[in-house]
Amino acid sequence: MNQPTETIATPLTERLGCRYPIISAGMGGPARSELAAAVSAAGGFGLLGMVRESPELIAREIAAVRQRTNRVFGVNLIPSATDPTLLENELAACFHAGGPAMCFFWDVDVQAVEKAKRAGCLVLYQVGSVADAVKAEDAGADVIVVQGVEAGGHVRGRRGLSVLLPEVADAVEVPVAASGGIVDGSGLAAALALGADGVHCGTVFLASPESFAHDYHKRRIVEAGPDATVHTDLFAINWPPDSPVRVLKNSVTAAAGDKLWGYHPDALPREAIAEDEGRKLWRFGTDSPLRTTTGDLEAMALYAGDGAARVTGIRPAAEIVARMMAEAIAEIRASAASIA
Repeated sequence: MNQPTETIATPLTERLGCRYPIISAGMGGPARSELAAAVSAAGGFGLLGMVRESPELIAREIAAVRQRTNRVFGVNLIPSATDPTLLENELAACFHAGGPAMCFFWDVDVQAVEKAKRAGCLVLYQVGSVADAVKAEDAGADVIVVQGVEAGGHVRGRRGLSVLLPEVADAVEVPVAASGGIVDGSGLAAALALGADGVHCGTVFLASPESFAHDYHKRRIVEAGPDATVHTDLFAINWPPDSPVRVLKNSVTAAAGDKLWGYHPDALPREAIAEDEGRKLWRFGTDSPLRTTTGDLEAMALYAGDGAARVTGIRPAAEIVARMMAEAIAEIRASAASIA
């Protein structure tokens, strides 16, 4: 599918310097240079998912994005889920490489925002409440990403996106991107109607050839039907307590039965079920299977948002961007025509 010749210009596209109001989520593991560069080259805004990665890998991945495209992109880090020393080194690597933008997630880390701004970076902050949105804006964030409970991966939002999004849009002055269950142009059009300036999508881009996710994970998303995901804190090892996730149902969630909540990372057993480049991966861990992962992939955290059932194929990132834009423009025009 060719790139659409039209776009929807918004305060988000203006602030980020991209053509289309579509951000690919900085998914830790799957969102490496191949995916981030493909989305940016297609006119969206790609994010590298460098959560708890080494400064050396971050430097290589930033360089690899630049080798693939001269378009804008960003790097996603999670301060509250990262050792403070490692976080400092990660930030230093991003700043030294001249990364144009940083995206942060989970608790609002005012110092991280201030450091990024001093380094000349644009700052996106993904939040799950109005209070955190205001706090992030006050700290200097240039863009707020509003995450609803429908989102895949780690879920900060506790309320539905359709309720939370307009509240945040009313509460802040900076551009707002909607996140959670959005996989197509209908989702983009709906988000814009609710006050967003664009969207932030993970699941649909995870199921692309450029994603660093394991093919098994991609296939599971494509095969997912309605009600295929579950919201739980069962996958907790390696993250702070009270950090719920949304994943595809698997043998681990099935074994838990009705007890999907109330797990503490320190209380869960350490049972190695897989390996990635020499590192043991635990049952109940927060690692998802990557191209380099071997072992019991079915029992790992298979992150996916509530929109997974509408992801019907593994498509190139550029096609996903183009199709999303074309569908959104057509839907907005049809809606306007029906009112006229």
